[in-house]
Amino acid sequence: MRMKRVIIVGICIVGICLASALCAAAADGPPAEAFRVLPPAAGEAPVITPYLKYQTEMAWQQDEERQKEWRAIRTEQDLLTLQKKLEEHLLAMLGGLPSERTPLHPRITGKIQMDGFRIEKLIFESLPGIYVSALVYVPEDANKTHPAILVPSGHAANGKVHYQALCQRLVQRGYVVISWDPVGQGERSQFWDAKSGKSRYNLICAEHAVLGNLAYLAGTNLARWEIWDGIRAVDYLLTRPDVDPERVNITGTSGGGFQAAHIAALDHRIKAAALSCYITALPMRVYNRIFKDPDSDPEQDLYGMISNHVDNPGLLLMMYPRPVLVGAGVLDFFPIEGTQKTVREVTELYRKFHHADRIGMAEGYHAHEYSLENQQAAMAFLDHFSGLPARQGLPAVKELEERSLQCTRTGQVMLDFGDARSLMDVIRDYYAEHKNLPAKTLKQSYYSELYPGISSWPVAEFQGGIPGRDEIRWEARGNSRFAGVTIDKYVLHHSRYLELPLLYFHKADGGRHPLLLWLGENGKSTERDWPKVIKYVDAGYDVVSLDPRGLGETRMPYKAASPDDPMLAQMDFDHAYTSPLSGVLADYVYNSLLTGSPYFLQMIEDVEIANRFLKAKVNPGTEIAITGTDTAFTLASAVSEILPNIKLLSPPDVQPDIQTIRWSEVVNQKTELWPIQYLLPGGAYIH
Repeated sequence: MRMKRVIIVGICIVGICLASALCAAAADGPPAEAFRVLPPAAGEAPVITPYLKYQTEMAWQQDEERQKEWRAIRTEQDLLTLQKKLEEHLLAMLGGLPSERTPLHPRITGKIQMDGFRIEKLIFESLPGIYVSALVYVPEDANKTHPAILVPSGHAANGKVHYQALCQRLVQRGYVVISWDPVGQGERSQFWDAKSGKSRYNLICAEHAVLGNLAYLAGTNLARWEIWDGIRAVDYLLTRPDVDPERVNITGTSGGGFQAAHIAALDHRIKAAALSCYITALPMRVYNRIFKDPDSDPEQDLYGMISNHVDNPGLLLMMYPRPVLVGAGVLDFFPIEGTQKTVREVTELYRKFHHADRIGMAEGYHAHEYSLENQQAAMAFLDHFSGLPARQGLPAVKELEERSLQCTRTGQVMLDFGDARSLMDVIRDYYAEHKNLPAKTLKQSYYSELYPGISSWPVAEFQGGIPGRDEIRWEARGNSRFAGVTIDKYVLHHSRYLELPLLYFHKADGGRHPLLLWLGENGKSTERDWPKVIKYVDAGYDVVSLDPRGLGETRMPYKAASPDDPMLAQMDFDHAYTSPLSGVLADYVYNSLLTGSPYFLQMIEDVEIANRFLKAKVNPGTEIAITGTDTAFTLASAVSEILPNIKLLSPPDVQPDIQTIRWSEVVNQKTELWPIQYLLPGGAYIH
């Protein structure tokens, strides 16, 4: 995927001149109202949009299919067969795990003596050149061996340091504890600028967004490497003579809960798990994430996680019959109702096969945190299954300064080690290793088992009410005329909830003209695009322009910028809405991935719906072409490749190979930021 070349020198002057030119051109065209189809939003605020309803209903339908599959479990062998199927699905969504356990090369870079335990500063290589910074908390008591516990870090800029209090409480109960920095956090920034002493992106979620979006294109997921770090942490623990290999456990909260769930699901050496502030029902996250947790976090959105019937219940079921405790906050943005539903479903199966004592839930009246009450419940649970004596209360801790817990000399593994490899390089290498394998074409991806059958949907005039799931109902919304051109306005109602605004530009001569589908980068044409549109009308085309779901007039009038990054919050609405680091459009995209129906392909569905309407109502039997401005030419190109009898028309004076986003080039060139709406899992193998 090749992005447009941009000349930086003089960009402010050029931008001012261009803006002036566009304003002047717009003054010579129709007013803004001529391009508006839907009523304007009342103000900037979160809204339950038709598209969010559509996404949520799709997720719940898929969840109902999963539940139907689960109801067919009659014997424990049925459960184990399903468990194996879930593991296969999960591994496929990850793009597999690395096949070789390469040498860890562990090194202790320092020790801190504490009261009754010590902290060892550890660095190991989970893969060659992939350095993991970790802290190991070691009890100093009379026991030769101890149970062990992994504490993967959640989303905190300082990674493992943020979880030192939890680790101290665990080591004082007799566990050898290992906690490490996830990639993109703490001492493992992938975009560190040594001169400024900071990353180009925030170390909470933003580095994950850059890495994870690229990983999707390569047909994998950032979680692949996060899980592998955890598996290699188990490998390291088992090299220690003070660790009992039969008593290795895991606990984590938030992003650490996500990692803990996936590591425990795939690594059966882990005997018990306590998962905090992650487990819920993913359809509920589809519904609330924009309002409560808008950060882009691709590793938590495995492609097909809901449609493949895994979801959070599947992760828990993959741990059966091992002990698992789920901790939750009733005010968390991981909805508590989803947590209760999920735990209830899995508990029923544990109970059915006589293991009800091995699964439980702890709830606290609090928001997104591993509360002390939930920590105490988790430790009591883990102590019981680790054969430790029952204890009351939690020991005191002494939190240390971040610098004193630093494992590296410079504070960053990428600076300390000359052979350190960026995960951007690793993702590119993953693609290079797989690019010669058979892959789906774009057309095969579109016409998958999830294709809604638009080619056979009936088209009729809208008569009010709610349209059926598989039909198109058109509604005329008036028209205007300017300089001999009529602009007809339509809304296409489809898929029960969705509305597709459409403009039809044509000369008032009554003649038949070829149709041109004109796609804009952010939706249909506006008054600023009039000079471009009128050129095509003057050239003999009737021009049709539309807003794909979630763009243009169907945008949610809400910024949803991350509170974790002040810079994102300062962006204007348009840039905040489309930001790949945090925003409404990115969350729409990730929701679509969970349900196995990529947003990019859904935009093509909208073009097909418009095409069906045009053939039925506007100008049947005429030749149809398609074009797009800026990166929308990528969408236009894909439409012409997939839908029959639509000819691609290159914009004048523009080289299509420069304007088209080519996913393989995004991966090969390690492009960090690109339009999130063009994300297509495995796209690098298509182009």
